[in-house]
Amino acid sequence: MAGPEPSGSDDVAAAIARLDALTRRLRRECPWDREQDERSIVPHTVEEAYELAAAAHGDDDAKLLDELGDVLFQVHFLALLLEERGAGSLAEVAEHVRRKLIRRHPHIFPDQDGATVEVEGSAEVLRNWDAIKATEAGREPGLFGEVPENLPGPLFARKVQRRAASSGFDFDHVPYEAVRAELEELEAAGDREAAFHEVGDVLFAAVNVARKLKVDPELALRASAERFRSRVQAAADLAASDGAAWHDLPADAQLAYYARARVVNQEQAT
Repeated sequence: MAGPEPSGSDDVAAAIARLDALTRRLRRECPWDREQDERSIVPHTVEEAYELAAAAHGDDDAKLLDELGDVLFQVHFLALLLEERGAGSLAEVAEHVRRKLIRRHPHIFPDQDGATVEVEGSAEVLRNWDAIKATEAGREPGLFGEVPENLPGPLFARKVQRRAASSGFDFDHVPYEAVRAELEELEAAGDREAAFHEVGDVLFAAVNVARKLKVDPELALRASAERFRSRVQAAADLAASDGAAWHDLPADAQLAYYARARVVNQEQAT
């Protein structure tokens, strides 16, 4: 079955132009939009990015389309702020990223001599990407230069691990044994300070396993938390249907309802 016809370049350009015109009008006429700068708007950008990630993992194309639009608006708005102080424009943003993508894909785009780089797979593409980034002007020096420290913990850990791996410092397998070893050290921790240290090591090792499996640790953790929340709520609902108040139940009764809720959720999933 054939897929939908791709949008023509004229259609894309016209739609982007309409969004650009609307963004400029909001900046002129809306009191809230006029007050914003990049520091105040970026928290909304981050929030929209997380909502986009949730939509991408939710198998909901309508939601994905909606969230992509919100992120696109954020890009337009931030580019307009650059333009207002003569530091750039949406066109410059687009051209800058276009050139960067060409430079970082030498296996696709030939150099001045018409030659391309041979790669054996996606892992080598990533290694080349990191190596090329390290040579670009204006970047912070060092192996861990430009690793944002305000990333969520799991993503910060993965970024650090990936930078180390780009230098060749990496496991050649999925290091499940590292998680087991760190759990043993956590169990042996003798005080709160040691426990703090070892919990960090357990989480760091788990993120490394996720990285090797190509699983996003932030999204995986959020999905697990959501499953837990859903099951606990379902357990509380089951208790309420039996005339019991969840908060008044002893722990063993709560666990029994939780087990029932898990069975119900599994049956619904199949």
